[in-house]
This record gives sequence, C-alpha cells and structure tokens, in this order.
Amino acid sequence: MCGLSGEIRFDGGRPDMAAVERMTDRLAPRGPDGRGLWSQGPVALGHRRLKIIDLSDSGAQPMADPHARLTGVFNGCIYNYRELRDELLGRGHRFFSDSDTEVVLKAYQEWGTDCVDHFYGMFAFVVVEQDTGRVVLARDRLGIKPLYLTQTAERLRFASSLPALLAGGGVDTSLDPVALHHYLSWHATVPAPRTVLSGVRKLPPATVRVIEPDGSHRDHCYWQPSYTRRPEHAGLSAEDWTDAVLEALRKAVRRRMVADVPVGVLLSGGLDSSLIVALLAEEGQEDLATFSVGFESEGDEEGDEFRYSDLVARHFGTDHHQLMVPSDRVSQALDGAVMAMSEPMMSHDVVAFHLLSEQVAKEVKVVQSGQGADEVFAGYHWYPAMAGVPRQRAAEAYVDAYFDRPHAELARILRPGLLTDTDVSGEFVRAHMAMPGAESALDADLRLDTHVLMADDPVKRVDNMTMDWGLEARVPFLDHELVELAAACPPDLKLADGGKGVLKAAGRKVLPREVVDRPKGYFPVPAIKHMAGPVLERVRAALTAPEAKERGVFREEYVAELLAAPNAHRTHRGANTLWQVALLEIWLQTHGIK
Repeated sequence: MCGLSGEIRFDGGRPDMAAVERMTDRLAPRGPDGRGLWSQGPVALGHRRLKIIDLSDSGAQPMADPHARLTGVFNGCIYNYRELRDELLGRGHRFFSDSDTEVVLKAYQEWGTDCVDHFYGMFAFVVVEQDTGRVVLARDRLGIKPLYLTQTAERLRFASSLPALLAGGGVDTSLDPVALHHYLSWHATVPAPRTVLSGVRKLPPATVRVIEPDGSHRDHCYWQPSYTRRPEHAGLSAEDWTDAVLEALRKAVRRRMVADVPVGVLLSGGLDSSLIVALLAEEGQEDLATFSVGFESEGDEEGDEFRYSDLVARHFGTDHHQLMVPSDRVSQALDGAVMAMSEPMMSHDVVAFHLLSEQVAKEVKVVQSGQGADEVFAGYHWYPAMAGVPRQRAAEAYVDAYFDRPHAELARILRPGLLTDTDVSGEFVRAHMAMPGAESALDADLRLDTHVLMADDPVKRVDNMTMDWGLEARVPFLDHELVELAAACPPDLKLADGGKGVLKAAGRKVLPREVVDRPKGYFPVPAIKHMAGPVLERVRAALTAPEAKERGVFREEYVAELLAAPNAHRTHRGANTLWQVALLEIWLQTHGIK
C-alpha cells in the first residue's frame, strides 16, 4: 500500500522532475516508510512506500527489472502473490525480492496486459516498457485503489491522489459542470472518469490503459459480472446459497490476512465488520486488534454503537480499542479530513474514519473493514422498492429512490454558467441501466451501485481517510469472486430478512444472534448531521469567504436561505443540504483552488 506518481512526455521533452518530486512528496502520508524516483527518456516515476510485504529494501520502488527491461510503481496488495510467484518460478522467472510488486512486473512480462486477470487484490500500477516507451496503467476490478490523471497535448501526469496532481502544478482547476451536476444529484458521487475539476480525470475501475509514445492510447475493461442467474447455480437451495456465501467470504477474509505485519479490524458492531472478526477468529488469529469510534449525541440522536462492538469484542476475545470523540473535536478535525479528500465527499462518516484512522495507525498498519456489503448484498432500505419495478423502468425508479434532487431544482442552486442544459446525471443512469445483462431492475441497480457508485463514495472515502495516516484498509466484501457470487445470487435471497438476507443467514452460523438480528445501524456523526455550533461556524465562514463570493458557484439567495435555517433543508435522501453545498466550497478552499 503506497502512493505513486509520474509524468509521460509526448513532445520529445524530458519530464519535469521537480513536479514529479512535488507530487511524490505530497503522497508522503500514504507511504511514510520510503521514497523513490526514476526517470528514463520521456517517462519519470515517483513512489512513496508503506512497508507491508517484504519489509526489506528489496521491495523499494520504483522497481526496475533489468532482465525484463521493465520499471514499475504499484499501490495496493496482490493477495495471491505467493501463489503467482511459485507459478512464475515454474515458468523460468527469477526473483530478487519477496514483494508483490516484483510479482506484478514478472506477471506483466509473462502475460502482458492480461496479467490483471491473474491478480486477486486491490491495485493501481504503472509499468514502463523501457525498450518501446510504451506505458501501461491499470486499476483493480472494484476501483479500491485510485489513479488520478491530468493531461495536456504535451504530457500526462498521474498520481494516487488528486492533491498530489495539484502539487505538480499546471492543472486546469475550473469546475466541470457535468461533474458538479453529478455531485448535487447523486449524493456527491462523481463517477469515473470525471472529477469536479475540469483538468483532472481518473482511470475507471477494471481498466487497463496502454499509452503509446505518441500519446495515443487504448482502454480495455477486463471485468464485469453479468448480474444474471448462472446455469451452474441451478437447483441451489437457500441453505446452499448461505453456505456458498459464507465460504466465499471466509476465503476473502483469509486472503486479506497476507502481510508481514499484524492485521486488525475496524469494528462498528454491525453485521459486516462482526463477520470479519468472527472469521478471523475462526482462522485462529490470536490477539486480534479491533477498533471502534463513537461521537457525542446531538439532537436526540445517538452517536455510537459501542454496545454492539463491545459485545463482539468480548465474544471473540479481541484486543479492543474504543475511541469516543467529543463534538468539538469533530469541528477541529474537519479541515484535516477535507485536506485528505481527493474529491469532496459529503458522507458524515468521513470525519469519523479520519479520526479513527489516526488512532488505529498508532497500533497497526493494516486493517480489514466491512465496506461494500450493503451494495453487494442489497442492504439499503431503498432496494426492496426496486424489486417490483419492471426492468424497463429501472432507471426512472433508481433516480426517484436515490438522487438528492431532480434536475429542475438545480436552477435555483447553481449560477447559470455552471448549470448543464440537460439532466446529465439522469442520462448517465439511463445509459448504464440500458447495458446488456442484469435480469431485473434490482440487478441493474446493484450493478450500478457496486461498479460505479461504490468506487466513488464508500470505497474512496475509506482509502482517502485511512491512507492519510499510512494505514492500509482491506475490504473482503469486495473480493471479486465474492462479488461475482453475489451478483448471481437470486435477488429474493438478498432482499430477505429486511435486506442482506443471505448474509444474515451466514452470520447466524458464526455470530451471536443479537448482533445479526439487530436494527440496521449507520455510522452517525451527529455534530455534522445536525450542524452543531462549531461545525456551523466553519460552514458559514466558508460560504461567506471572499473566495466563495468571487467563485460564485451557488446563487447568493440560495446560500442565504440555507444559512438562515441550517437544519431545515434536506436532500431527498435526508442529508443536510447546507452541508452538501458548504463541503464543496470548503474542499476548494482547503486545497487552494481559486
């Protein structure tokens, strides 16, 4: 788990090494254990290392393979790297390290761009063919690891975070109206390849991009489950599906134990993280470190679920750490969390994850986390409504259930120059829903949430907040084989029992019943949801700052209306509208964007 950066020139010039160094240094929190640079001809690479596998200097990056004539930088973890290493040894390859980075290079030498089909893991990597000048960029199937890009006619730069690209300079930081539409419509989700900045894009998940020396490129999407029922599953009973899901999750958790350092768990006390603890205990992991965070109550809303996380910790005898955060600490930590964001993320638990990660990183370097289970196994409250919708109405039903507001409402929020003529967010959803596959409206919904929304909301949130403290978060519910199995699972089994039925059935085999049969919890941060005093002060300061007025993203009368009644305005999904609007401006100001 690390941070990578680099530049490719297309105009015959040499890379700007000072810019690459600035980008690399901005990634220091992601990789506090080492720094490296490499340059040859029109290509330069930078890397910051977090030592998880092969703690020796042999695993340092950028890594050059003189025999294969390849150089690469890598962020993430290949969980099956040992098995691949053995296979590649049998094919005649020789290794000088015990790192998964070298396995990536040798696998590329052996299989070319098809190497990604052999990887089980989360990754973003860049490989340079020294002899041809060709550069290959790739991202894992579910987009767990980020890769941001900024390109001109003369050069392409890339980095593991958007702030690192900004540190390199020369980025068009004007707002992208289409992305802004997505942000305000889709609960702050801006799907790849866009970001809110016109000059920054991101490589989509499950994509390999091959860049030729002249700057031309071709993309290949190498993975996408069909979300249809498979012949090999015909005749499976509900109990058979429960056993299959539990075994697939067991395998996913076991894979994510691979490390040369201890692995802990972020334990909320909900079904998902509790299942991870149970399966790690089943694997015989002793002295398992678990971590929970809670907040002071605000507006009659509880801010912690410690009674459940404590129950799980006691049941499995973990080394449990509990962090209670006072409300004033939330406002103090807000800017730090925003600084860690590669893109503005409005979910309340961003600050929670940032505060929790700060404490966890003092104890361990790697944790497993339960993100993704709700999207993969249909755990959210809006999924049942999709079950009875005809397939041809899937897009319309999705927009009605999930979007924060309709297109027409944006006219009273945005100034005219930033408002798109058409409902670009609705068009995006309709295009995705019209793709082949996905038998039912619910299948189409889950496909969109798992492969588009998730990478640019919960997954990005966890990566940004944990990696800002040099903490690697692994997400077993996004094991691609588990996702494939869930995609093929009959929708009624996922919707059963109030949602995540098949996962709850699996949970009852290994967890106390009171953990499984509890009301669904969320990760509440009441101080933000209810605009507690210090948070409201920060929001007001951002929206009334001179740079906000000069930028003029939002209509002044609309901002005044929100500030006059901070808790009266809610999105269709119940989020605080003032927070959504203010966060964008706080993010722009925090990152020095004029």
